[in-house]
Amino acid sequence: MTTAPKRSAGLLLHRRTSDGVEVLLGHMGGPFFARKDAGAWTVPKGEYEPDEPAWEAARREFQEELGLAPPDGEAVPLGEVTQANGKIVTVWAIEADLDPATVVPGTFRMEWPPKSGQIQEFPELDRVAWMDVDRARVLIVKAQAEFLDRLVEHSGGR
Repeated sequence: MTTAPKRSAGLLLHRRTSDGVEVLLGHMGGPFFARKDAGAWTVPKGEYEPDEPAWEAARREFQEELGLAPPDGEAVPLGEVTQANGKIVTVWAIEADLDPATVVPGTFRMEWPPKSGQIQEFPELDRVAWMDVDRARVLIVKAQAEFLDRLVEHSGGR
């Protein structure tokens, strides 16, 4: 029996500055990403079940990951990509501003160190930052760079 791939949905916030478009990304929390930068940044997103609409999941996950209500505004569908791990990620872009200092990340629990029997709690995202698209392209999970390209195309290269 084949297992259906996991699915995630998220919101990519972007804003226009005098230097061009900036995007809001989160650095994945937990011990596996603590010392990584390139490939450890992501669109705020999370998994959802097949019976939940992706748009509703994206808004719910934004709230869970950042501890803030998702912004209102026109949502531009950026489609989906398949990551190296097989997960299918669907993202919408919304032009909005947000102060990273106001983020109160959600947490997850896991056994750490492995096989220690100790359960520790870690933030879903250990930091959130605005960055220009070129910098974001270097840091974001490889497959998610496609969302940046689609956003730039939608915004007319600005």
